[in-house]
Amino acid sequence: MSVKIILLDLDGTLLNSEKTLPEENRQALIRAADKGVLVVPATGRFYMGIPQIIRELPFVRYALCVNGAQLYDAQTDTTLHREEIPLPLAMRVFDRLDQLPVIYDCYLDGAGYISKDFYAQIDRYIADPIINRMIRGMRTQVDDFRGYLTQRGQSLQKIVMFFADMQARARALQTLPEEFPELAVTSAIPNNIEMNIAAATKGNGLLALCRHLGIDPADAMALGDGSNDAAMLRAAGLGVAMANADPVTLAAADWVTASNDQCGVALAIERFVL
Repeated sequence: MSVKIILLDLDGTLLNSEKTLPEENRQALIRAADKGVLVVPATGRFYMGIPQIIRELPFVRYALCVNGAQLYDAQTDTTLHREEIPLPLAMRVFDRLDQLPVIYDCYLDGAGYISKDFYAQIDRYIADPIINRMIRGMRTQVDDFRGYLTQRGQSLQKIVMFFADMQARARALQTLPEEFPELAVTSAIPNNIEMNIAAATKGNGLLALCRHLGIDPADAMALGDGSNDAAMLRAAGLGVAMANADPVTLAAADWVTASNDQCGVALAIERFVL
């Protein structure tokens, strides 16, 4: 195959465990772009949550955001494709989550929102200091979470929940897809669960972008580690999982590279693109 476009997950893939972009990975992206290959971040984050060092790369124009809920063209400030959770459905999900040992929040119109009560409990549910700091930096606190969303009256891009009890998380990963078949239930980090409308997957986002650009998906390479990346790896002509990937993602991959802390992205680009 001739790789024409590379879609890259960020956390656990392009970024190392410190949530920084290794220079080896950055140089590999530059060299691929110099060959005319399109480089596209494909992340569970909203666009402004993508690290500035990535957003400012001169060859990064498109971004697949919020697990495929938004396909964004940064050059024209245009959303090319969106798939969101209707507000009434989201409220039903919140009713269910109130019965679980979790804190939860949502993404709405390119920003994250959380109740002040849940924000005050972040330390209890997110022990990793790096992830803790990232979550705090990407959430806006509101007094009345449901009231605020009702006032906005918009569909939601994503619902995110965090668990301190991993057995409870394992049970929820089994039951939530059965209770809410309209939603895609995935995970991006070890103690969270993310819910998007079923059509909002990174795989569907890859296909939508390829249609927009007139590129055959067979000429796409996708790299990821979380279960929210598995559909993207299956949709691409070449799906690459990180050595640190979720078992679901490993099973979806055509090839396994080194871990995110060993610059596995650079290794894969060197092998298949350069």
